[in-house]
Amino acid sequence: MPKIVAIVGRPNVGKSTFYNRLIGERQAIIDNISGVTRDRIYGASEWNGKSFTVIDTGGFVKGSDDVFEAAIRSQVEIAIEEAHVIVFMTDVTTGITDLDAEIADMLRKTDKQVFVCVNKVDNATRQLSANEFWGLGFENTFFLSAITGSGSGEVLDAITEVLPADADDEEEEIPKIAIIGQPNVGKSSLTNALLGQERNIVTDIAGTTRDSIHSRFNKFDKDFYIIDTAGIRKKGKVHEDLEFYSVMRAIKAIEESDVCILMIDATQDITSQDLNLIRLVHKRHKGLVIAINKWDLIEKETNTARDMEKKLKDKIGMFNDVPVVFISVKDKQRLMRTIELALKVYENRTQKIRTSVLNELMLEAIERTPPPNYRGRFITIKYVTQLPTHYPSFAFFCNNPKYVKDSYRSFLENQLRKAFDFEGVPISIFFRDK
Repeated sequence: MPKIVAIVGRPNVGKSTFYNRLIGERQAIIDNISGVTRDRIYGASEWNGKSFTVIDTGGFVKGSDDVFEAAIRSQVEIAIEEAHVIVFMTDVTTGITDLDAEIADMLRKTDKQVFVCVNKVDNATRQLSANEFWGLGFENTFFLSAITGSGSGEVLDAITEVLPADADDEEEEIPKIAIIGQPNVGKSSLTNALLGQERNIVTDIAGTTRDSIHSRFNKFDKDFYIIDTAGIRKKGKVHEDLEFYSVMRAIKAIEESDVCILMIDATQDITSQDLNLIRLVHKRHKGLVIAINKWDLIEKETNTARDMEKKLKDKIGMFNDVPVVFISVKDKQRLMRTIELALKVYENRTQKIRTSVLNELMLEAIERTPPPNYRGRFITIKYVTQLPTHYPSFAFFCNNPKYVKDSYRSFLENQLRKAFDFEGVPISIFFRDK
Protein backbone atom coordinates (compact mmCIF):
# COMPACT_ATOMS: atom_id res chain seq x y z
CA MET A 1 0.00 0.00 0.00
CA PRO A 2 1.39 3.43 -0.87
CA LYS A 3 2.30 5.40 2.23
CA ILE A 4 1.69 9.10 1.65
CA VAL A 5 1.48 11.73 4.39
CA ALA A 6 -0.03 15.06 3.26
CA ILE A 7 0.47 18.27 5.25
CA VAL A 8 -2.52 20.62 4.84
CA GLY A 9 -3.69 23.84 6.47
CA ARG A 10 -4.28 27.53 5.86
CA PRO A 11 -1.41 29.73 4.64
CA ASN A 12 1.56 30.63 6.81
CA VAL A 13 1.08 28.18 9.69
CA GLY A 14 4.45 26.46 9.21
CA LYS A 15 3.64 23.57 6.88
CA SER A 16 6.84 23.93 4.85
CA THR A 17 8.98 24.23 7.99
CA PHE A 18 7.51 20.99 9.32
CA TYR A 19 7.92 19.34 5.91
CA ASN A 20 11.61 20.29 5.82
CA ARG A 21 12.07 18.79 9.26
CA LEU A 22 10.41 15.51 8.25
CA ILE A 23 12.54 14.96 5.16
CA GLY A 24 15.73 16.33 6.73
CA GLU A 25 16.38 18.83 3.95
CA ARG A 26 15.64 22.50 3.33
CA GLN A 27 13.71 21.83 0.14
CA ALA A 28 10.54 23.86 0.68
CA ILE A 29 10.82 27.65 0.47
CA ILE A 30 9.90 29.29 3.76
CA ASP A 31 8.57 32.85 3.83
CA ASN A 32 6.11 34.88 5.85
CA ILE A 33 4.23 35.78 2.65
CA SER A 34 0.99 33.86 2.31
CA GLY A 35 0.88 31.44 -0.64
CA VAL A 36 4.61 30.84 -1.14
CA THR A 37 4.07 27.09 -1.57
CA ARG A 38 2.08 26.92 -4.78
CA ASP A 39 3.77 23.98 -6.47
CA ARG A 40 3.41 20.68 -4.71
CA ILE A 41 6.60 19.48 -3.07
CA TYR A 42 7.24 15.88 -2.07
CA GLY A 43 10.08 14.00 -0.43
CA ALA A 44 10.95 10.76 1.34
CA SER A 45 11.07 10.28 5.09
CA GLU A 46 11.77 7.38 7.45
CA TRP A 47 10.89 6.89 11.10
CA ASN A 48 10.69 3.87 13.39
CA GLY A 49 11.75 1.60 10.54
CA LYS A 50 8.93 2.74 8.25
CA SER A 51 9.51 4.78 5.11
CA PHE A 52 6.88 7.05 3.58
CA THR A 53 6.42 9.99 1.22
CA VAL A 54 5.58 13.46 2.54
CA ILE A 55 3.56 15.97 0.50
CA ASP A 56 3.79 19.69 1.30
CA THR A 57 0.64 21.37 -0.03
CA GLY A 58 -0.14 25.02 -0.49
CA GLY A 59 -2.21 26.96 2.02
CA PHE A 60 -5.96 26.31 1.94
CA VAL A 61 -8.02 29.44 1.24
CA LYS A 62 -11.72 28.67 0.84
CA GLY A 63 -13.79 30.74 -1.58
CA SER A 64 -10.89 32.87 -2.82
CA ASP A 65 -11.11 34.46 -6.26
CA ASP A 66 -7.33 34.40 -6.65
CA VAL A 67 -6.42 31.88 -9.38
CA PHE A 68 -3.41 30.57 -7.48
CA GLU A 69 -5.33 30.16 -4.24
CA ALA A 70 -8.11 28.39 -6.13
CA ALA A 71 -5.53 25.95 -7.55
CA ILE A 72 -4.05 25.43 -4.09
CA ARG A 73 -7.52 24.74 -2.67
CA SER A 74 -8.18 22.15 -5.35
CA GLN A 75 -4.83 20.48 -4.78
CA VAL A 76 -5.36 20.27 -1.02
CA GLU A 77 -8.62 18.46 -1.73
CA ILE A 78 -6.74 16.04 -3.97
CA ALA A 79 -4.13 15.48 -1.25
CA ILE A 80 -6.88 14.65 1.23
CA GLU A 81 -8.34 12.18 -1.24
CA GLU A 82 -5.05 10.47 -2.14
CA ALA A 83 -3.03 10.46 1.09
CA HIS A 84 -2.96 7.70 3.69
CA VAL A 85 -2.50 10.14 6.59
CA ILE A 86 -3.39 13.85 6.86
CA VAL A 87 -1.39 16.26 9.02
CA PHE A 88 -3.55 19.33 9.72
CA MET A 89 -1.26 22.24 10.68
CA THR A 90 -2.58 25.12 12.79
CA ASP A 91 -0.98 28.11 14.53
CA VAL A 92 -1.26 28.70 18.29
CA THR A 93 -0.47 32.42 17.89
CA THR A 94 -3.74 33.08 16.04
CA GLY A 95 -5.99 30.57 17.75
CA ILE A 96 -8.71 28.73 15.84
CA THR A 97 -9.68 30.83 12.82
CA ASP A 98 -12.70 30.53 10.55
CA LEU A 99 -10.46 28.90 7.93
CA ASP A 100 -9.24 26.33 10.48
CA ALA A 101 -12.85 25.51 11.30
CA GLU A 102 -13.72 25.09 7.61
CA ILE A 103 -10.77 22.77 7.02
CA ALA A 104 -11.69 20.80 10.13
CA ASP A 105 -15.24 20.37 8.79
CA MET A 106 -13.82 18.98 5.55
CA LEU A 107 -11.46 16.61 7.35
CA ARG A 108 -14.22 15.22 9.57
CA LYS A 109 -15.90 13.88 6.41
CA THR A 110 -12.90 11.77 5.42
CA ASP A 111 -12.18 8.30 6.74
CA LYS A 112 -8.42 9.01 6.65
CA GLN A 113 -6.33 9.31 9.81
CA VAL A 114 -6.05 13.01 10.74
CA PHE A 115 -3.39 14.41 13.07
CA VAL A 116 -3.87 17.99 14.24
CA CYS A 117 -0.52 19.73 14.83
CA VAL A 118 -0.64 23.00 16.75
CA ASN A 119 2.53 24.79 15.66
CA LYS A 120 4.71 27.46 17.30
CA VAL A 121 4.14 26.08 20.81
CA ASP A 122 7.57 27.00 22.17
CA ASN A 123 6.88 28.29 25.70
CA ALA A 124 4.64 27.61 28.71
CA THR A 125 2.15 30.37 27.86
CA ARG A 126 1.60 29.01 24.35
CA GLN A 127 1.36 25.50 25.75
CA LEU A 128 -1.63 26.64 27.79
CA SER A 129 -3.19 28.53 24.86
CA ALA A 130 -2.83 25.47 22.59
CA ASN A 131 -5.45 23.56 24.61
CA GLU A 132 -8.05 25.56 22.67
CA PHE A 133 -7.40 23.34 19.65
CA TRP A 134 -8.86 20.28 21.36
CA GLY A 135 -12.12 22.04 20.54
CA LEU A 136 -11.70 21.07 16.89
CA GLY A 137 -12.76 17.58 17.98
CA PHE A 138 -9.84 15.46 16.78
CA GLU A 139 -8.50 12.76 19.07
CA ASN A 140 -4.96 12.99 17.69
CA THR A 141 -3.90 16.55 18.56
CA PHE A 142 -0.24 17.44 19.17
CA PHE A 143 1.59 20.59 20.29
CA LEU A 144 4.91 21.26 18.60
CA SER A 145 7.39 23.81 17.31
CA ALA A 146 8.34 22.96 13.74
CA ILE A 147 11.21 25.44 13.70
CA THR A 148 12.95 23.92 16.77
CA GLY A 149 11.72 20.35 16.32
CA SER A 150 10.11 20.20 19.77
CA GLY A 151 7.24 17.69 19.72
CA SER A 152 7.98 16.45 16.18
CA GLY A 153 9.04 13.02 17.43
CA GLU A 154 5.70 12.39 19.12
CA VAL A 155 3.86 13.25 15.89
CA LEU A 156 6.09 10.92 13.87
CA ASP A 157 5.60 8.12 16.39
CA ALA A 158 1.83 8.46 16.02
CA ILE A 159 1.98 8.65 12.21
CA THR A 160 4.19 5.58 11.80
CA GLU A 161 2.01 3.62 14.21
CA VAL A 162 -0.92 3.78 11.77
CA LEU A 163 1.13 3.36 8.57
CA PRO A 164 1.33 -0.15 7.10
CA ALA A 165 4.59 -2.00 7.55
CA ASP A 166 7.21 -1.98 4.80
CA ALA A 167 7.12 -4.91 2.40
CA ASP A 168 8.53 -8.19 3.66
CA ASP A 169 12.08 -8.41 2.35
CA GLU A 170 11.94 -12.17 2.03
CA GLU A 171 8.70 -12.29 0.05
CA GLU A 172 8.96 -13.70 -3.45
CA GLU A 173 6.95 -11.56 -5.82
CA ILE A 174 6.34 -11.03 -9.48
CA PRO A 175 8.30 -7.94 -10.58
CA LYS A 176 6.25 -4.75 -10.58
CA ILE A 177 7.30 -2.17 -13.17
CA ALA A 178 5.86 1.35 -12.95
CA ILE A 179 5.66 3.64 -15.96
CA ILE A 180 6.01 7.23 -14.75
CA GLY A 181 6.64 10.63 -16.30
CA GLN A 182 5.09 13.92 -17.31
CA PRO A 183 1.57 14.05 -18.78
CA ASN A 184 1.31 13.18 -22.47
CA VAL A 185 4.74 11.53 -22.88
CA GLY A 186 3.24 8.21 -23.98
CA LYS A 187 2.87 6.22 -20.77
CA SER A 188 -0.53 4.71 -21.60
CA SER A 189 0.47 4.19 -25.24
CA LEU A 190 3.46 2.14 -24.06
CA THR A 191 1.22 0.05 -21.80
CA ASN A 192 -1.27 -0.55 -24.61
CA ALA A 193 1.50 -1.49 -27.07
CA LEU A 194 2.99 -4.00 -24.63
CA LEU A 195 -0.34 -5.56 -23.69
CA GLY A 196 -1.60 -5.59 -27.27
CA GLN A 197 -4.93 -4.02 -26.38
CA GLU A 198 -6.47 -0.62 -25.67
CA ARG A 199 -6.22 -1.18 -21.93
CA ASN A 200 -5.93 2.55 -21.22
CA ILE A 201 -7.49 5.66 -22.70
CA VAL A 202 -5.04 7.47 -25.00
CA THR A 203 -5.70 11.02 -26.21
CA ASP A 204 -3.67 14.12 -26.99
CA ILE A 205 -5.24 15.85 -24.00
CA ALA A 206 -2.77 15.95 -21.12
CA GLY A 207 -4.29 14.45 -18.00
CA THR A 208 -6.48 11.71 -19.47
CA THR A 209 -4.82 9.24 -17.12
CA ARG A 210 -5.62 9.20 -13.47
CA ASP A 211 -6.08 5.93 -11.60
CA SER A 212 -3.20 3.52 -11.04
CA ILE A 213 -3.85 0.20 -12.77
CA HIS A 214 -1.90 -3.07 -12.49
CA SER A 215 -1.82 -5.09 -15.71
CA ARG A 216 -0.28 -8.58 -15.90
CA PHE A 217 2.18 -9.25 -18.74
CA ASN A 218 2.81 -12.96 -19.19
CA LYS A 219 4.22 -13.88 -22.59
CA PHE A 220 7.55 -14.29 -24.40
CA ASP A 221 8.87 -16.03 -21.24
CA LYS A 222 8.37 -12.83 -19.25
CA ASP A 223 6.03 -12.40 -16.30
CA PHE A 224 5.55 -9.08 -14.51
CA TYR A 225 3.04 -6.40 -13.60
CA ILE A 226 2.88 -3.06 -15.40
CA ILE A 227 1.75 -0.19 -13.19
CA ASP A 228 0.42 2.70 -15.28
CA THR A 229 -1.30 5.77 -13.90
CA ALA A 230 -4.20 4.97 -16.17
CA GLY A 231 -7.91 5.66 -16.13
CA ILE A 232 -10.46 8.15 -17.46
CA ARG A 233 -10.48 11.72 -16.25
CA LYS A 234 -13.18 14.18 -17.28
CA LYS A 235 -11.96 17.05 -19.43
CA GLY A 236 -13.65 19.54 -17.13
CA LYS A 237 -11.31 18.50 -14.32
CA VAL A 238 -8.12 19.08 -16.30
CA HIS A 239 -7.07 22.55 -15.19
CA GLU A 240 -4.59 23.91 -12.67
CA ASP A 241 -4.56 20.71 -10.62
CA LEU A 242 -3.34 18.56 -13.52
CA GLU A 243 0.31 18.48 -12.53
CA PHE A 244 -0.55 17.67 -8.94
CA TYR A 245 -2.67 14.72 -10.08
CA SER A 246 0.25 13.42 -12.15
CA VAL A 247 2.63 13.86 -9.22
CA MET A 248 0.35 12.07 -6.76
CA ARG A 249 -0.20 9.18 -9.15
CA ALA A 250 3.50 8.93 -9.94
CA ILE A 251 4.31 8.80 -6.24
CA LYS A 252 1.78 6.02 -5.72
CA ALA A 253 3.19 4.09 -8.67
CA ILE A 254 6.76 4.49 -7.35
CA GLU A 255 5.69 3.27 -3.91
CA GLU A 256 4.06 0.16 -5.37
CA SER A 257 6.85 -0.74 -7.79
CA ASP A 258 10.18 -2.56 -7.84
CA VAL A 259 11.45 -0.78 -10.96
CA CYS A 260 10.34 2.48 -12.57
CA ILE A 261 10.48 3.34 -16.26
CA LEU A 262 10.69 7.12 -16.47
CA MET A 263 9.42 8.26 -19.85
CA ILE A 264 10.75 11.54 -21.25
CA ASP A 265 9.62 13.28 -24.44
CA ALA A 266 12.59 13.45 -26.84
CA THR A 267 11.25 16.70 -28.28
CA GLN A 268 11.30 18.36 -24.85
CA ASP A 269 14.17 19.04 -22.48
CA ILE A 270 14.33 17.17 -19.16
CA THR A 271 12.33 19.14 -16.58
CA SER A 272 12.74 19.79 -12.87
CA GLN A 273 9.77 17.50 -12.33
CA ASP A 274 11.61 14.67 -14.10
CA LEU A 275 14.64 15.28 -11.87
CA ASN A 276 12.41 15.30 -8.79
CA LEU A 277 10.97 11.93 -9.80
CA ILE A 278 14.47 10.52 -10.31
CA ARG A 279 15.49 11.72 -6.84
CA LEU A 280 12.37 10.19 -5.32
CA VAL A 281 12.97 6.85 -7.08
CA HIS A 282 16.51 6.93 -5.69
CA LYS A 283 15.38 7.78 -2.15
CA ARG A 284 12.76 5.02 -2.23
CA HIS A 285 15.49 2.55 -3.31
CA LYS A 286 13.65 1.54 -6.50
CA GLY A 287 15.25 0.50 -9.78
CA LEU A 288 15.23 2.95 -12.69
CA VAL A 289 15.25 2.83 -16.48
CA ILE A 290 14.95 6.03 -18.54
CA ALA A 291 13.03 5.71 -21.81
CA ILE A 292 13.32 8.63 -24.25
CA ASN A 293 10.10 8.44 -26.28
CA LYS A 294 9.23 9.99 -29.69
CA TRP A 295 12.78 9.38 -30.91
CA ASP A 296 11.31 9.07 -34.42
CA LEU A 297 10.67 12.85 -34.39
CA ILE A 298 14.30 13.80 -33.78
CA GLU A 299 16.64 14.88 -36.56
CA LYS A 300 19.44 12.35 -36.22
CA GLU A 301 22.11 14.35 -38.07
CA THR A 302 22.24 16.99 -35.34
CA ASN A 303 21.15 14.96 -32.30
CA THR A 304 22.72 11.59 -31.58
CA ALA A 305 21.57 9.20 -28.87
CA ARG A 306 25.03 9.30 -27.29
CA ASP A 307 24.99 13.10 -27.04
CA MET A 308 21.50 13.18 -25.57
CA GLU A 309 22.32 10.44 -23.06
CA LYS A 310 25.43 12.32 -21.89
CA LYS A 311 23.45 15.55 -21.52
CA LEU A 312 20.78 13.72 -19.58
CA LYS A 313 23.20 12.01 -17.19
CA ASP A 314 25.05 15.27 -16.58
CA LYS A 315 21.78 16.78 -15.40
CA ILE A 316 20.92 13.79 -13.23
CA GLY A 317 24.10 14.17 -11.21
CA MET A 318 25.28 11.51 -8.77
CA PHE A 319 22.85 8.65 -9.47
CA ASN A 320 23.62 8.35 -13.18
CA ASP A 321 24.44 4.64 -13.42
CA VAL A 322 21.09 4.22 -15.15
CA PRO A 323 20.23 2.49 -18.44
CA VAL A 324 18.83 4.86 -21.07
CA VAL A 325 16.89 3.58 -24.09
CA PHE A 326 15.58 5.59 -27.06
CA ILE A 327 12.16 4.40 -28.17
CA SER A 328 9.22 5.22 -30.39
CA VAL A 329 5.95 3.88 -29.02
CA LYS A 330 4.21 5.02 -32.20
CA ASP A 331 6.54 2.94 -34.41
CA LYS A 332 6.95 0.20 -31.75
CA GLN A 333 10.72 0.63 -31.72
CA ARG A 334 12.75 -0.92 -28.86
CA LEU A 335 9.72 -1.47 -26.63
CA MET A 336 10.73 -5.00 -25.62
CA ARG A 337 14.30 -3.78 -25.15
CA THR A 338 12.90 -1.35 -22.55
CA ILE A 339 11.20 -4.21 -20.70
CA GLU A 340 14.33 -6.37 -20.89
CA LEU A 341 16.32 -3.54 -19.32
CA ALA A 342 13.72 -3.11 -16.57
CA LEU A 343 13.78 -6.82 -15.76
CA LYS A 344 17.60 -6.78 -15.73
CA VAL A 345 17.49 -3.86 -13.28
CA TYR A 346 15.08 -5.93 -11.16
CA GLU A 347 17.63 -8.76 -11.11
CA ASN A 348 20.37 -6.29 -10.16
CA ARG A 349 18.21 -4.98 -7.33
CA THR A 350 17.43 -8.40 -5.89
CA GLN A 351 20.84 -10.04 -6.28
CA LYS A 352 22.59 -11.39 -3.18
CA ILE A 353 26.39 -11.45 -3.10
CA ARG A 354 28.24 -14.06 -1.09
CA THR A 355 30.09 -12.56 1.86
CA SER A 356 33.36 -14.28 0.93
CA VAL A 357 33.29 -12.82 -2.60
CA LEU A 358 32.31 -9.41 -1.29
CA ASN A 359 35.19 -9.30 1.20
CA GLU A 360 37.75 -10.62 -1.26
CA LEU A 361 37.04 -7.87 -3.78
CA MET A 362 36.21 -4.96 -1.51
CA LEU A 363 38.97 -5.41 1.07
CA GLU A 364 41.50 -5.50 -1.74
CA ALA A 365 40.16 -2.17 -3.06
CA ILE A 366 40.18 -0.74 0.48
CA GLU A 367 43.79 -1.83 0.97
CA ARG A 368 44.79 -0.05 -2.24
CA THR A 369 42.91 3.11 -1.23
CA PRO A 370 42.36 3.18 2.54
CA PRO A 371 39.97 5.68 4.15
CA PRO A 372 41.62 9.02 5.02
CA ASN A 373 42.44 9.71 8.66
CA TYR A 374 40.25 12.12 10.57
CA ARG A 375 42.15 14.50 12.86
CA GLY A 376 44.80 11.91 13.57
CA ARG A 377 42.30 9.07 14.03
CA PHE A 378 43.05 6.03 11.90
CA ILE A 379 40.10 4.30 10.26
CA THR A 380 40.42 0.60 9.54
CA ILE A 381 37.71 -1.37 7.70
CA LYS A 382 37.90 -5.07 8.60
CA TYR A 383 34.79 -6.69 7.21
CA VAL A 384 31.86 -6.09 4.84
CA THR A 385 28.56 -7.87 4.43
CA GLN A 386 25.33 -7.40 2.48
CA LEU A 387 22.31 -6.61 4.64
CA PRO A 388 19.04 -8.57 4.30
CA THR A 389 17.00 -5.77 2.70
CA HIS A 390 14.89 -5.72 -0.46
CA TYR A 391 17.43 -3.41 -2.13
CA PRO A 392 21.26 -3.52 -2.20
CA SER A 393 22.64 -2.31 1.14
CA PHE A 394 26.00 -3.07 2.70
CA ALA A 395 27.53 -2.74 6.16
CA PHE A 396 31.23 -1.95 6.47
CA PHE A 397 32.55 -2.79 9.95
CA CYS A 398 35.32 -0.51 11.13
CA ASN A 399 36.70 1.47 14.03
CA ASN A 400 35.60 5.11 14.22
CA PRO A 401 32.65 4.66 11.80
CA LYS A 402 31.32 8.18 12.41
CA TYR A 403 34.53 9.70 11.01
CA VAL A 404 34.28 8.10 7.56
CA LYS A 405 33.80 10.89 5.03
CA ASP A 406 31.02 11.00 2.44
CA SER A 407 33.64 11.11 -0.31
CA TYR A 408 34.93 7.71 0.81
CA ARG A 409 31.37 6.37 0.91
CA SER A 410 31.09 7.41 -2.75
CA PHE A 411 34.40 5.69 -3.48
CA LEU A 412 33.12 2.42 -1.97
CA GLU A 413 29.88 2.67 -3.96
CA ASN A 414 31.88 3.13 -7.17
CA GLN A 415 33.97 0.07 -6.29
CA LEU A 416 30.83 -2.00 -5.71
CA ARG A 417 29.44 -0.89 -9.07
CA LYS A 418 32.71 -1.80 -10.79
CA ALA A 419 32.81 -5.25 -9.20
CA PHE A 420 29.12 -6.11 -9.53
CA ASP A 421 26.30 -5.14 -11.87
CA PHE A 422 24.12 -2.62 -10.04
CA GLU A 423 23.13 -0.59 -13.08
CA GLY A 424 19.88 1.24 -12.48
CA VAL A 425 19.83 0.47 -8.75
CA PRO A 426 20.55 2.74 -5.76
CA ILE A 427 23.04 1.38 -3.22
CA SER A 428 23.03 2.11 0.51
CA ILE A 429 26.24 1.92 2.56
CA PHE A 430 26.40 1.88 6.37
CA PHE A 431 29.45 2.04 8.63
CA ARG A 432 29.28 0.12 11.89
CA ASP A 433 31.54 -0.59 14.85
CA LYS A 434 33.58 -3.71 14.33
